[in-house]
Amino acid sequence: MAADRTRRVLGAQLADGITRGNMWALLAMATAGTAVISFLPSTQPHILTTVLGVPDSAQGRVVGLLGFSAELAMIVSLAWYGALADRFGRRIVVLAGLALCAFGVALFPFAGNTAVLVALRVVFGLGVAAINAMLSTVAIDYVRTRSRGKSYGLIGVFGGIGAVVAVLLLARLPQMFESRGLAPVAATRLAFLLIAAGIVVLAAVLWVTLAKPAVTAAGGERVPLPRLVREGVVLARDPGVALSYAASFVARADLAIVVGFMTLWITDFAVAERGMSSAEAVARAGAVVGISQTVALLCAPVFGWLGDRMPRQNLVILAQAVAAAAYLSTLLVSDPLGSGMMIVAVLIGVGEIAGITTAGPLLAQQVPAAVRGSAFGVHTLCGAAGIMIVSGLGGILYDVWRPAGPFVLSGIAGLLVAAFGLAVRGRVHPRADAGTARETLPA
Repeated sequence: MAADRTRRVLGAQLADGITRGNMWALLAMATAGTAVISFLPSTQPHILTTVLGVPDSAQGRVVGLLGFSAELAMIVSLAWYGALADRFGRRIVVLAGLALCAFGVALFPFAGNTAVLVALRVVFGLGVAAINAMLSTVAIDYVRTRSRGKSYGLIGVFGGIGAVVAVLLLARLPQMFESRGLAPVAATRLAFLLIAAGIVVLAAVLWVTLAKPAVTAAGGERVPLPRLVREGVVLARDPGVALSYAASFVARADLAIVVGFMTLWITDFAVAERGMSSAEAVARAGAVVGISQTVALLCAPVFGWLGDRMPRQNLVILAQAVAAAAYLSTLLVSDPLGSGMMIVAVLIGVGEIAGITTAGPLLAQQVPAAVRGSAFGVHTLCGAAGIMIVSGLGGILYDVWRPAGPFVLSGIAGLLVAAFGLAVRGRVHPRADAGTARETLPA
């Protein structure tokens, strides 16, 4: 047992029953899963322009509609994913999520109209919901209590690598195939099909390498799924849980804003003002977004380290304030291809990863270990609601006001969460039954 207690991966102390191979599988899922999740939104402007021919004046609302529809579907499914994971295991939910993502990616560039595109985005969104819910839950399941901050920091680092791969490599595939002589639409379809095939391979690998489901003792109580879902919602009576849910609302919306609307802003400007092709514009946007994601990657360990050394509610408040300042700074940008946008991209990278890596550890210390899956399902549901609202309203603001509109909206939301945190932080106290002895995985 003493040897078990010293087992670590990159500084994170593993829970009982978890092998180093399981932990590396989780980190691989964070990298590849985030790459997949980031790829589709970053290439939406290219699909709208090249495949469907949507005019620039309407693309903001279409992007908002795609995000809104996907997140609405996610809201219906997210809490249930957590409950299903508590009942049947994490691996089956991961497999289902990746299968849905592969289906959505494969057919996305074959959509003949916006309605079909929305339907496929919904399918993809259901897959993303499963992946996000399981990343949040397994990141806690696989480590001991004292390493939860490190675990989230590692998820942020490896997820950041995935996001960088998505915007700097995967998003460039259509341009690469075009340069080899393929027509724009054919190049786009080939790129998406190859990525869908890669998702299928990833699913097979994770099925083998993630921890196997634990065996439930005979005669143990089987808690109904609706009860597990209700438990996740009822936990919000705790001010720490409520703050974590609110922070998730903003943090996940921030990520969607960066990948979706920053790409759209730069792509629109590059095509309209600089005369670039759609594929070239998406590649250029990927370079800027890549800077943001690289900064996020570098800062993730910092916030993971802070999460183990200061009150987690205070860190959430700090993270929300930093993110709000970063997003509001987009009001100063006039040329999204200029140096000013590069500076803003750096600030946004810091704010984005601050929000993502701080809300989960706060929730982990506030909920009983027995209902952690349900709590994290609702936690991710709150993030889906944030994306839905910010995407819908942000898309309208993008078209009728200015491209910085979605970022300003997200910044204001961050300020409101920070204010709420300041109001309740004195009443946030970790629960004794959040899991201090054994950190075992029910899947």
